[in-house]
Amino acid sequence: MKYFAGLDVSLEETSLCVVDEAGSVVREGRVASEPSAIAAWLGQTGLSMARVGLEAGPLSPWLHRELGGAGLPSICIETRRMRGATLLMSVKTDRIDARAIAQAMRVGWYTVVHVKSEASQELRVLLRNRKTVREQRVGLDNEIRGTLKAFGIKLGKVSEARFADRVVSAIKEQRPALLSMMEPMLAVRLTLRRAHAVLHNQVKAVVRASAVCQRFMTTPGVASVVALTYMTGVDDPCRFARSRAVAPHFGLTPRKYASGEIDRNGAISKCGDEMVREALFQAAHTLLTRVKRWSALKAWGMQVAKRRGLRRATVAVARKLAILLHQMWVTGEDFRWAANAG
Repeated sequence: MKYFAGLDVSLEETSLCVVDEAGSVVREGRVASEPSAIAAWLGQTGLSMARVGLEAGPLSPWLHRELGGAGLPSICIETRRMRGATLLMSVKTDRIDARAIAQAMRVGWYTVVHVKSEASQELRVLLRNRKTVREQRVGLDNEIRGTLKAFGIKLGKVSEARFADRVVSAIKEQRPALLSMMEPMLAVRLTLRRAHAVLHNQVKAVVRASAVCQRFMTTPGVASVVALTYMTGVDDPCRFARSRAVAPHFGLTPRKYASGEIDRNGAISKCGDEMVREALFQAAHTLLTRVKRWSALKAWGMQVAKRRGLRRATVAVARKLAILLHQMWVTGEDFRWAANAG
């Protein structure tokens, strides 16, 4: 007899349910959201688990890794598909959700989510911290600009390095009383700039030591941040049977609805890793607007831009880049300018 377990994980507690091959509930319980507590509860049942399922979430990588290390066949499943299976339930509780996950494990109605390696997860922390600090600094700049506009002070176009000096000089000339109020904001901005510089240097150091990232950067438009974001997003290139599957995975292909006489294509799905999708879009935009050297990829993108506009062309080139970088990773080849020259 095979048994299947479902885990509905929350921050403090996890609801568990075990069902048999016929779908009958064998055991139910609730324990702390700790790998040791979950493994102990499942071990006390004395049942051999064929599959142990938990939905993707903040604690999922940790629990998946630790439960797997304890010898349990843990599987991380896609949340949206599971939500579709429970959407019509009139009563929703953690206990019922655990039952639904256990039944999904039994019948195989789930989509497995790839759990990234610890190394990739650590690098993702670095990338997210860098992005957060940069966004905070840009938000602070915009706040200062907007505040000063109320007093008729227009900073105009100014570089990031000279922004603080422009603010101080403009305030001294027109509104000296505001200087003491702006100095703390500028001090915080300086701290954010220094923190961003430290994190960015860490990113560059990682990229310099990575042969895969160096290979990615031979592609026009792909710089250090894009290369590292893509590498950590894919994590393992072998999990994609074909390079063409990478673009849909990161939400760069159109939605489609076809039923009866209706057949329409929508905008891109925007599913998957948002950081990777944004990075590929930025790389594609750089390729089309800033890279001067021509290649077949740029020529194709410019033709799309003439027919459909720059934005659609950028998305199309981003989709091509997702495929191309995966092929370069698998084959171990650099971007070949001669073969792609237009």
